[in-house]
Order: sequence, then structure tokens, then C-alpha cells
Amino acid sequence: MSSSGKYQVYVTRSDMPQCGIELLKKQCDLKVWEQASPCPRQELLKHVAGANGIYCSLTDKIDKELLDAAGAGLKVVATISVGHDHIDVQECKKRGIRIGYTPDVLTDATAELTLALLLSTSRRLPEAQNEARTGGWVSWAPTWMTGPGLAGATVGIVGFGRIGQAVARRVKSFNTAKIIYFNRSARPEAEEVGAIKVTFDEILTQSDFVICCCALVPETKEIFNKTAFEKMKRTAIFVNTSRGGTVDQDALIEALQNNTIRAAGLDVTTPEPLPLDSPLFKLKNCIVLPHIGSASIEARNTMSELTAQNILAALNDTKMPAELK
Repeated sequence: MSSSGKYQVYVTRSDMPQCGIELLKKQCDLKVWEQASPCPRQELLKHVAGANGIYCSLTDKIDKELLDAAGAGLKVVATISVGHDHIDVQECKKRGIRIGYTPDVLTDATAELTLALLLSTSRRLPEAQNEARTGGWVSWAPTWMTGPGLAGATVGIVGFGRIGQAVARRVKSFNTAKIIYFNRSARPEAEEVGAIKVTFDEILTQSDFVICCCALVPETKEIFNKTAFEKMKRTAIFVNTSRGGTVDQDALIEALQNNTIRAAGLDVTTPEPLPLDSPLFKLKNCIVLPHIGSASIEARNTMSELTAQNILAALNDTKMPAELK
């Protein structure tokens, strides 16, 4: 605890949505990295010392070294994300440190962004806007700027959790012919949209649109590799709003350059941010967004409040609203 007798919480950046920060201020003393950017590693290691709670994001690596730096008083790590691959979960459990995250609250925002990215990629919206701005738009032409539509298409979704299901519900409204999904286990929710469970190979070979919504775990690391892209239709659109690590990025670049697949829309990459000289930025058949899947105002505010509530509950030894078990 701090000298005031309150719990001490370290916040890893200053631009966290303030609704959650204000909740914490009522009961805790806060130390905040006073920049709207990720806290440098050495600064993070220095400033977490003595913290009882850490309010972090996907950009902060919470590992053994950092937990050692925080000390024995650390009771909770709460991340403003549903993903938690930046946290050494086993090391936290070994020390009795509770972990909070933000499932459910970003589902709609991420599903909306997934559809926006899919449509922008398939209908070539950034490319068309650039043509309009730079003089390429001379007149209407019957085959200019055409791209595949969703109506009558087969959509394959890899990962059929909350976000995958929300994407499927939205896709269905576009009169798709078939929705298929690959998941470790069958999901009864699939019946709502008539989605059919298939193998990963069937997703690759049958889908006109392949959407990656799965978590990054050892089994899904670079699941989309050279072999996978070669099995996809040459007309296929690939969309990833999950984690960059699910894709062998060099293999994706090669597939796009060689027209092994038609196009890709990415909200996640490896690394993040993507270097400006990345070949992905030079490809007309690829759209890259800066990991904004959950970036609706409502979702981010709710995520911040939930992160704060997770911290307060753990510090007071009560049930956390969203604890990672």
C-alpha cells in the first residue's frame, strides 16, 4: 500500500479511457506513465515496484521479470483487452496473482470492424478512393474497380467463439449461400445462423471469404501458412482481426504478390506497429489497419470500467467481474 494507506495501482499509459481511471481514483493511489504511448520496458520495470495492481494493455509484457520487479505486494494484473497472450498466466497463478480481462464487451465492436474490413477489402474501397482523389476516375466503366460480393458466397470462419459467432450473424444478413466454421468443438450457437462445422482444410478449400477470429494459442500459431494459402481459392479474400501471430506473414505476402489468393484485410500484424517499409503496405490487394477492432467509443469506455472493476474486486478479495481462470 502507499503512504496514504490506499492500495497502489500502476497504469501503463496516460490515454486509458478516463471512466475507468476515475473509478480507481476513488479507492486507490495511482501512478501513471504520463505519455499516450506504451511505457518503455525499463521504465515499466522501475515504476511497477510496490504496486498492488497493474492496469495494462496488449502492448505491455507481463512476465516473470516484471512480476519480480513489482514485488510480493502485487495482487492483480488487469488488461484492457480480451487477449491475454502478453501475460505469463502460469507465472501469475504460481504467485497467486489474479488476472482480469475484458471478454464480451468488445464483441460487437470487433465484429462490426471485421465486416467493415471484409467489405472494404472485397470491394476495394481504399483503392477506389485513391483513384477518385488522384485522377484515375475518368468515367463509369463496367468492369473497373469490381470485386466479389457476399451474396451467394461461402464464408469460412476460423474460431467460433463470441466474436466468430457475432461475425456469422452479421454475415448471414448479406444473403450468403453458406457459413462454415472451424473450431475445436462444435458450438450449439451455430444453429442460429445455420453455420456448419467443418475441418480446417475444408474451410480453406471451400470458402470465398476466410475470416480468422481465433485466439492465439500454440495450436493456432501461424495456422495460416504457405500450405494453407495454397489450398485456398485463387479468388479468396482473407481477413484477420484476431492476432497477427496466427499468420505466417511472409507466406501471406508471397500469396498476395503471386495472386495465390485475391486479397487480404488485416487489423493485426506481426509486429505491431508494422514497419513502414513492409511489403504489405505496397500491395494494392491488401488493407492494413492499426489494430482498431474494439475501437468504438462505447466499447473502449466499457472495457476501461471493467478493467478498473476487476482491479478493485481483486484488491478487496471479492469476486471479479471477469477473471481469467
